[in-house]
Amino acid sequence: MEIETTIIGAGIIGLAIAAELSEAHKDIFVLERNETFGLETSSRNSEVIHAGIYYPEGSLKARLCVEGNRLLYDICRARNIPFRRCGKMIVAVDEQEEEKLEEILARAKANGIEDIQRLSRRDIRQMEPQVHAVAGLHSPSTGIIDSRRLMRHFVAKAKRNRVNFVYHAKVERIDKLDEGRYDVHGAYPDGETFSFATRHLINCGGLESDILATSMGIDIAASGYEQHFWKGRYFSVDVGPEFIHRLVYPVPQPANVGLGIHATIDVRGRMRLGPDAEHLPDRSYDYTVDRSEQRAFFESVRRFLPSIRYEDMNPEMAGIRPKLQRPGDDVKDFVIQEETEKGFPGVVNLVGIESPGLTSCMAIAKAVRCKLG
Repeated sequence: MEIETTIIGAGIIGLAIAAELSEAHKDIFVLERNETFGLETSSRNSEVIHAGIYYPEGSLKARLCVEGNRLLYDICRARNIPFRRCGKMIVAVDEQEEEKLEEILARAKANGIEDIQRLSRRDIRQMEPQVHAVAGLHSPSTGIIDSRRLMRHFVAKAKRNRVNFVYHAKVERIDKLDEGRYDVHGAYPDGETFSFATRHLINCGGLESDILATSMGIDIAASGYEQHFWKGRYFSVDVGPEFIHRLVYPVPQPANVGLGIHATIDVRGRMRLGPDAEHLPDRSYDYTVDRSEQRAFFESVRRFLPSIRYEDMNPEMAGIRPKLQRPGDDVKDFVIQEETEKGFPGVVNLVGIESPGLTSCMAIAKAVRCKLG
């Protein structure tokens, strides 16, 4: 059996690529090791439509986030996908943090974000009475989205274009057959194995994308593809729907390891706190959220939301981000690489696709389509 294009991974990136490629390409298969789509990083995040504020000028993260922001709002309006363009505040609680706001503002402007605004203490109190800060920035183009509905839209579009989805299919190895053909080997949960040939291979394996790259013979250390797991926990907060009207973020952590424990709302107005950022050196799939972490979350957020109550917090969920940076590293960019130069024409590896991956998903899909021609 030989097919034209194989996409490994049915997270939001793989789904967006399937929907995009199927407009012009036929004979596409999407393989997913889980029982359905979007069960890992794609469904364990803040569901934020980012504006592109934090990322280095000229980086893929910056360019694809800014483009993806526009594309997501357009598709939400066109397809009735629930979203709220609620805006975001980045707040400073003292003078030292206030100085960092200028750096953030300069980077946002360099990335082409013209609607970001400075906020005074009085502005903040008028816009969000529960928030206490000496200064801030306001990003009107930041929002939130129902990511599950977005993924369902991509699946429906792909299926209309005759994309084939195969679940419970774990890819274990990729062998190069000859110039432009690859043998994909894998197994189902009952132990039955499968293999087939494909001409184009798109690796959207998320948490396992570097392992898949290794299986096809790529040196991930030399290529800079080695991923590191970072766990982020969330706590929900039982407050009224009008407690805050926007997302409220602290000044981000050094090297953008995380954006700091922030307060978000979802499309239904429910509030939650998170995520934090814990490196998992053993790459364990640890999704536990323990009550022992609650105090740290509470103390972090009450710096700018002093009226929050400890007893209103409850453990909710955790997600894992596949970062390319270890603790102490500078920020790393996305890898979206067509591998002809490494001897694998027709292969596109997507590695280190963390935040702002959700915001960038449609822009990433267009970039992959360009690489395949």
